[in-house]
Amino acid sequence: MTDLAARILRNDRRALARAITLVESTRADHHAQAIDLLQELAGHGRQALRIGLSGTPGVGKSTFIESFGAMLVERGLTVAVLAVDPSSARTGGSILGDKTRMERLSRMQGAFIRPSPSQTHLGGVARRTREAVALCEAAGFDVVIVETVGVGQSETVVAELSDVFVLLLAPAGGDELQGVKRGIMEAADLIVVNKADGDLKATANRTRADYAGALRLLRKRPQDAPGFPKALTASALQEEGLAQVWEEITALGDWRRAEGHWQARREAQARHWFIEELRQSLLARLETPQARAQIDAAAAQVARGEAAAGAAAQAVMASLQSGGESLDVS
Repeated sequence: MTDLAARILRNDRRALARAITLVESTRADHHAQAIDLLQELAGHGRQALRIGLSGTPGVGKSTFIESFGAMLVERGLTVAVLAVDPSSARTGGSILGDKTRMERLSRMQGAFIRPSPSQTHLGGVARRTREAVALCEAAGFDVVIVETVGVGQSETVVAELSDVFVLLLAPAGGDELQGVKRGIMEAADLIVVNKADGDLKATANRTRADYAGALRLLRKRPQDAPGFPKALTASALQEEGLAQVWEEITALGDWRRAEGHWQARREAQARHWFIEELRQSLLARLETPQARAQIDAAAAQVARGEAAAGAAAQAVMASLQSGGESLDVS
């Protein structure tokens, strides 16, 4: 792991890809190695601008990221794209076709694209996306873009691992009332109405005006610079409006650094993911053969009406905490 960490710090793309595979693996030995690797890389001091990008299916996220990422690379920046692909609820498989869809960006020297399956994790990102972002930062990328799966109004996990959260919308996707709904809308720092070209340009401008009006009704957050959150229009296909999106992102990032919100937000996010890792570790203890046997036995008693669900759950937890194999639901 020490050698792999050193290669990642030298921006070795193969080492980075191998490390992301390691942190995403569900094997116990790989998980232990991933912990050692992340500990080796802790305190490297490198920070990228993390951009979370979300939106509904078909809004043009991949096209937007390709055009936006290519523009950044042409400006001399290095860009890592972590694209989360939806997994089948029946087979568990994912297509992982984002590199194919971003063909031009994937050929650029300054870009790195990594698709990952969402598996059973909710919230629009994969369970180990946070670690993948940390690895890309250690590799020295200037910008890390996290593309979520197509999400709805309640999936705001990506906001907990990004510095700036961009919500991509389609023209005529809703009215002004839609804009004041809580959830993903109030978590966004920038709302970008994509596909503002051709016959949809006028519609996109009206949609942007609707959301701009709605955003003024939302309660201001401490980390909001004057005038933020904002609503903009862009055309990924025509590559119009992308420069303005980047200017707004960098302006917001600079303001948050100057006002002290950047580091405070990073620290709050680190605490959030520590608690989440602790929660997942506790849940993993329920998947051991001994725990499953006790859970199945208690569930059978509940199903037969011999025990209340709350009492059965307390008995299972007490048995697991004591390390015993007996289970007394009475």
